[in-house]
Parts: sequence; structure tokens; C-alpha cells
Amino acid sequence: MKPVLVLYYSRHGSTKRLADAIAQGITSTDVPVIVRTVPSLKVEEQDQDGSAVIATGDPELDVPVVSLQELENCSALALGSPTRFGNMAAPMKHFLDTTSNLWLKGSLIDKPACVFTSSSSMHGGQESTLLSMMIPLLHHGMVLCGLPYSEPELHTTTTGGSPYGVTHVAHSNLKNSNQLSDDEKSLCMAQGKRLASFAQQLYTPTHSENENGI
Repeated sequence: MKPVLVLYYSRHGSTKRLADAIAQGITSTDVPVIVRTVPSLKVEEQDQDGSAVIATGDPELDVPVVSLQELENCSALALGSPTRFGNMAAPMKHFLDTTSNLWLKGSLIDKPACVFTSSSSMHGGQESTLLSMMIPLLHHGMVLCGLPYSEPELHTTTTGGSPYGVTHVAHSNLKNSNQLSDDEKSLCMAQGKRLASFAQQLYTPTHSENENGI
């Protein structure tokens, strides 16, 4: 079976912690997983007319940068970004804007996907950010996988958590604000397991996999 791709952008580490916890939930089901990031967008200089020249790439990233081939070949996708005024961060939007060829080929049709986010406050635009990430996935024909209210932490959490996808609240006056709460960890594990379950159910083996009995 091809791996589930956990793809995220993280500026201060909170979204990365969500990604890692979701990946743990996936691996607990014995489904393969790869964790990748997207490059930052950096304004390195300005043209004479004052317009910004944008360059991608960040040598300090501690996980590999995703390739379009990895996205095309994944069995499922978990997509994460911090909130930026109620929307996904520009580096993630920039990457998604480069996936037109996959859309033309229908490479992601019928593959399951989920979304996750982090904000600095409880009402920092988490749900609208999750919705903003869902829209391009729907255009790609992916099957969205949220969190059902059968997860008890959705009823009791005082930090992150949403039926649209897992979230984290990195409130500046909380001790260890970048660390996930127990409820957030549990919901990440549940999200990873649920995504992996859908990936197994919807996965269609390739011809070579059938020949090799994989």
C-alpha cells in the first residue's frame, strides 16, 4: 500500500506537533506514512519599482520538502497550516497553486483527506482556516474525513478540537503553549486512525502490486 502523506507548513512548531501526532495515529494502524513540509516564502529583495521578489526554500527545515510526485502517489492526505487571518498560510496556498497538473490528470480523485490547523487563540479563525484548505481538496475530487462526535474529547475539550479537523490553541499566556493538550493529542490520534482506515478501504492496488501480492 502506498503511504499516507502528512503535509504541513509550520512557522513556530505548533502545526508540526499536530502533524507528528496525526502521523503517530496513522502508523498505529500499520499503514505507511511520510511527513513532509512546504518551503517558506521569503522576500529576499525588491525590484526598483518596489515589488517583492519571492524565493522559496528554507535550509533550516528539519523534514523534507514535499514533491508533486509524493502528493500524486499518496494513498491519503492530511493537510495542515497555521491560521493567517482565518485562512491558510501563504506557503501552503502557493504549493497548492502548483498542483494544476495533478488536477488535470485526476491524480487525487477518490483519495481521503483531512485538514488541521493551529492558532494563538481559541477564536483565532481555526474553522475558517480548515474550510479554506478543504476547498482545493474538493476541487481535486478528494473525499474529506472529519472527526465525528463519537470522539468524547470533542465534547469536553477546552483547547483545540473541531469536527472539521484537529486544531491546537497556542495561547501565549499558557504554560508550554506549543505543547499539545491531552485532548488535542487524543483527537490527533483519532484523526490519524480514521484517515488510515479510509485509506485502506478506498485504496486501489496498482497492477504491479497485484502481481507481487502486496
